[in-house]
Amino acid sequence: MELLFLGLFFGALLAYFIFYRLSRNRKKEKEQNQSVVLMEKIRAVCKFITVEGDFSEIYHYQNVKDKWINLFLGSKKALILIEAKAHVGFDLTKLQMNADVDQKTIFLSNFPQPELLTIETDFKYYDKKEGWANPFTTSDLTDINREAKQYIVEKIPNSGLLNEASNQALETVLLIEKLVETINWKLDYSALEINTNQQKISDENVKQQLKNS
Repeated sequence: MELLFLGLFFGALLAYFIFYRLSRNRKKEKEQNQSVVLMEKIRAVCKFITVEGDFSEIYHYQNVKDKWINLFLGSKKALILIEAKAHVGFDLTKLQMNADVDQKTIFLSNFPQPELLTIETDFKYYDKKEGWANPFTTSDLTDINREAKQYIVEKIPNSGLLNEASNQALETVLLIEKLVETINWKLDYSALEINTNQQKISDENVKQQLKNS
């Protein structure tokens, strides 16, 4: 009889541990699935944060490259009104995400740098002066347009567009945090450095925009 009760006791104990183990595994699997779904939702929220800025500038052009030609054939000058529209933003799909199932925490890292996404320009020429034997050529106009666009690009860091894009990026991160909290998880973005100070547009972005012009 004692052996029977002892067998029942150990059997119940073994059944409990098996049930506990299976329940724990199911819970772990459920939390892992939860983290995958959650990160997919975050990726759906992440997108280009874009701000738009309008510029109206006067650009003074003078051909100073061909000094001897200018001396003998006359110099070329132009006053140009530049109307431009620039789009600056962050590609938040570049954010790196890692899930810690035990802590129920999503970690964000690798915040992207601001990008010059597009720049559209329109030029109006005023006070256009040519040398008596040194007229403007198609090549000259192409160079002028490129220089004028570069002139606008150099105005962007001090325009406030980078600050505005940074603020919108921070608002998106806070929105992600609210999303994570809806299922009782936490968002850790302490590794992010969202610089709301004025920043420089990267040279690669500038070169690409000028190449596309």
